[in-house]
Amino acid sequence: MNWTGKTYWLVGASEGLGREVAKKIAAAGAKVVVSARSEDRLKSLVEEIGENASYVTVDVTDSAAVDAAAKQIGHIDGVVYLAGVYWPMKASEWDNEKANLMAEINYLGGSRVVGSVIGPMVDRDAGHIVLTGSLSGFRGLPGAIGYSASKAGLMALAESMQADLRKTGVRVQVINPGFIKTRLTEKNDFEMPFIMEPEDAAQVFFDHMDSGGFKRSFPTVFSWVFRLSQFMPDWMYYRLFGAK
Repeated sequence: MNWTGKTYWLVGASEGLGREVAKKIAAAGAKVVVSARSEDRLKSLVEEIGENASYVTVDVTDSAAVDAAAKQIGHIDGVVYLAGVYWPMKASEWDNEKANLMAEINYLGGSRVVGSVIGPMVDRDAGHIVLTGSLSGFRGLPGAIGYSASKAGLMALAESMQADLRKTGVRVQVINPGFIKTRLTEKNDFEMPFIMEPEDAAQVFFDHMDSGGFKRSFPTVFSWVFRLSQFMPDWMYYRLFGAK
C-alpha cells in the first residue's frame, strides 16, 4: 500500500496502542490527524511525530462533537478507531455507570465516527475504515460485563460493513488484539498470557492495515483459543470458562 500523501484520522490515539499506531502510519509517509479527549497528550504526540501530524480533540460520546471534528478535519483517506475504556466487572458486581461508558465509547463511539466519514467515502468509491475489536469479543467471558459485549458489537459492525462494501472501493478492516500492556490491562489481577508491548502490537496492527485482508486476530496462537471457543457447545464452553 502506498501511504505517501494519504491522510488518516486516528481516534483514540493519545496513548498506548493508538499512539504507537499513529507513529507507524506517519513513518510510512501518511499525514495523521490524531484525536482523543486529552489535549495535552495529543500535543505531545504531534510534537513527537512532527510535521506529518496534527490533532483535533473529540469526545466520542457526543454525536455533535464527532460530526464537528469530522467537518473540521475535512477530506481523509482513512479512519482508524482505537478508542476504548475497560473496567473488570462481574455480573454480580454490576456498575451501570461503567457499563454504559464501555458501550458508549467502545461501540457507539466507533459507530458515530464511522457514520461521520463514510458518506464521502462511498460517494467517491474510495476509503479505508479500520476498527479495533478484541479477542474478548468472540464469546462472552467471566468478569467482562460491558467490555466483551461492546467489542463484540464493534466486530459485528465491521462484518456488516464488509458485507455491504466488499465490492466497492471502500476497504474495511477489523483488528482484534489480545492483552497489551497499557493502563487498561493494569486493572487486571489475573495472569495475562502472551501480553504484548504497545510497540510490538502496533507493528502487527500496521502490517495488517498494509495488507489486503479483512480480519486479523493476534497473538496468533492465543487467538486460536477464542476462535475455536465459538464452535464449543455451551455446556463445554461454560464448564471451561464460566464461574467455578
